[in-house]
Amino acid sequence: MNNPGAAVVAVVEAAAAAETAEAAEAVANAPPLNVLILEDSRFDVELLTEELARAFPQARTRVVRDEPGFAGALAEQSYALILSDYELPGFSGAHALELARGTVPETPFIFVSGVIGEDNAVELLKSGATDYVSKGRLERLPVVVARALNEAADRRAKRLAEQRLHAANKAILQAETRRLALMELGDRIRDMDEPGDIAYAASEMLGQQLGVDRAGYGLVDTAAETIAIERDWTAPGVSSLAGMLHFRDYGSYIEDLRRGVTVAFADARLDPRTRDNADALDAITARAVVNMPLTERGGLVGLLYLNHGEARPWPRDEIDFVREVGDRVRSAIARREAQTELVAFAESLEQQVRARTQERDRTWALSQDLLGVAMPDGHFLSVNPAWETVLGWSADEICAMPFRELLHPDDRRGTEAELVRLSGGARTTGFENRYRTKAGEYRWLSWTAVPDNGLLYAAARDITEQKERAAELDAAREQLRQSQKLEAVGQLTGGLAHDFNNLLAAISGSLELMRRRGLEGKPADMERYVGVAQGAVKRAAALTHRLLAFSRRQTLEPKPINANRLVTDMEELLRRTLGPHVALETVAAVGLWNVHADPGQLENALLNLCINARDAMPEGGKLVVETANRWIDARTARERDLPMGQYVSLTVSDNGVGMPPEVVARAFDPFFTTKPIGMGTGLGLSMIYGFAKQSGGQVRIYSEVGRGTSVSIYLPRHDMQEEAAIAPAEAPMAPRADQGDTVLVVDDEPALRMIIVEVMQGLGYATLEAGDGAEALRILQSPRQRIDLLVSDVGLPGGMNGRQVADAARTARPELKVLFITGYAENAVLSHGHLDPGMHVMTKPFEMDVLARRVKQLIESR
Repeated sequence: MNNPGAAVVAVVEAAAAAETAEAAEAVANAPPLNVLILEDSRFDVELLTEELARAFPQARTRVVRDEPGFAGALAEQSYALILSDYELPGFSGAHALELARGTVPETPFIFVSGVIGEDNAVELLKSGATDYVSKGRLERLPVVVARALNEAADRRAKRLAEQRLHAANKAILQAETRRLALMELGDRIRDMDEPGDIAYAASEMLGQQLGVDRAGYGLVDTAAETIAIERDWTAPGVSSLAGMLHFRDYGSYIEDLRRGVTVAFADARLDPRTRDNADALDAITARAVVNMPLTERGGLVGLLYLNHGEARPWPRDEIDFVREVGDRVRSAIARREAQTELVAFAESLEQQVRARTQERDRTWALSQDLLGVAMPDGHFLSVNPAWETVLGWSADEICAMPFRELLHPDDRRGTEAELVRLSGGARTTGFENRYRTKAGEYRWLSWTAVPDNGLLYAAARDITEQKERAAELDAAREQLRQSQKLEAVGQLTGGLAHDFNNLLAAISGSLELMRRRGLEGKPADMERYVGVAQGAVKRAAALTHRLLAFSRRQTLEPKPINANRLVTDMEELLRRTLGPHVALETVAAVGLWNVHADPGQLENALLNLCINARDAMPEGGKLVVETANRWIDARTARERDLPMGQYVSLTVSDNGVGMPPEVVARAFDPFFTTKPIGMGTGLGLSMIYGFAKQSGGQVRIYSEVGRGTSVSIYLPRHDMQEEAAIAPAEAPMAPRADQGDTVLVVDDEPALRMIIVEVMQGLGYATLEAGDGAEALRILQSPRQRIDLLVSDVGLPGGMNGRQVADAARTARPELKVLFITGYAENAVLSHGHLDPGMHVMTKPFEMDVLARRVKQLIESR
């Protein structure tokens, strides 16, 4: 149906501006104007219709001629205007006005008649007619209609405003009533302690304010899908729901409650969540329901509910009111629960404090550690009974004297330093000093102390017995080390005696045969005997060389070396040594760093490792020689007994028989060998170990029985470039001296000094000799004496060794060349095998021709 009020306003506005183009357009666009005409004369109907059409083109008329038609038209639709004749057959305009006032009192009713008099018109206007127009003056009709429509619109606007004002006043009154109710609820629950009492007070207020049959609060168990109701408010004649209810018995809305969604339905029979369970809800007077979920930390914990036995809507303002009450209830209950828990916690804390205090007092009294609280000035405020037990001083005596008086004199400086650290806020752990007992003895104490609020809290443990046991243990360990040293010396002595007795027998036998052949006048065999004796001497020299390598006292001539080149140069020799049944593979690292080591010793070490690997593969196998650059971090350095840094590794691996752990543990011991008698001296790995350690590196073995062995030599990286190899010049005879070349020979062994001097003189050298360092230094300090080369033993008597002589001589003769000759090269004397420029070393024994060539080479060198 059309809105007559809107149509009337539009028509009135259009009619008021009918004489302008804009008004005409407004009239044309106005909504239809429904007009009901009660007239029995067709001619009069046509006149009315034409007049209306001229003024209101959008007017739509309906014509009725009698009472049934009029009553039916009013019942079918609404009209913006009623035009009625006064006299009708069997019906009258007055009766029609009465019907219209009873049915549509707001619709304007205008009489259009030719017979109505002034008196009747006045009575009709009193009865509710809007106006009247004489049929003889129909030109007035548009003006009367427009005025009637305007008046009707004004009445409707006024009535609407009055309704809105009434609704606003009602809402304000309702809001104020609810605000006061909330305030009263707050006052009531402020002093309540029990959650059930708080919930009931809120339920009672809700029930009375909203006029429902039941209101209550319950605790929800989402897992069991139940609600536990302690108490609820009900209207007279409505039963309580106190007890346990299962949500599923009344519908599926528990799913919404889980998500925190408020469940509200006006009629359980119409809501899809409850219509299948509507009878159960009717049975508990809950046709209309509000279930307000109360959550805590994101979970459903409680439910505030309203029930009503009849269907009823739940306006938004009521839902908001219930929500606010629910929030207050939950907050009040949570506050009370928190207060209850806090009280319980406080009581529990007090009990714990009492218990801890008792425990602390018991610990303080029974602890065997010395506990105390001290001031920075050096006095204890309190100490436990253990002080008297350990030191003999009573608690009063300890607190009366400065604790510095009890310190051992040797410990005072360290203790003062530790007190300074404590005053700076540091913590002391494991600090040890000695305190004097009342008997005058001293006890070792290990301290833990912390500063706090200007005081020192300290605990000390008597470790005197531990110190004594540690000293005893150290003594026992030292005895064990001495025993092990004696065992090693015995093993070493036995091996040396066996090997050197064999060599001495060969030398002694050769000399004896040479003496006999000389007496017999048979010199033909003497050269052969000389060869045998010299061979024995060389083997003895090699044996001592290996021993010195193990003890890291051999003489080294380190140079920058590239291990890849060294392996390449030795590859052919290694293949011949290994034989056809062992496959040799070399793996050379790209960009391999150089090392600083003795080339001959490194070659010898590689050869020894390859021979050992070959012997570990009696049936043949594969041997791999591999080089690599290695970065040794802190953890690996600890595992391999190396400083952190960059190293080059030279590794020899085989797939031979391998070694068990107990053999690996002794592999570097001198004279230890697993080879059959006569096939090894047991010094090979010992020599390699000594060479690596003396060169600043390390050797490591990894082996598994039946899987093979890998031995790696680690040498530190060296940044200098490798020197170009110089082919040695052949010297079939010892070179002679140039005119005036002078050599000073210093050695404490007269026989050896004599031989060296005679050899030098035989080659044309001017010679000087000295038996000790002081004598040599007097010669060297002579400014007029020419000396081209100092040949000196290292170990000299008289308090000055050969190195000291050379260093002293170089202060006056900075260009002096020095050749040390020694049976072993002392690390401290020769800077751990690394000599200054112009200083060189030869190891005894040596051939005189070799000495002569070395002397010539050094004198001629620049």
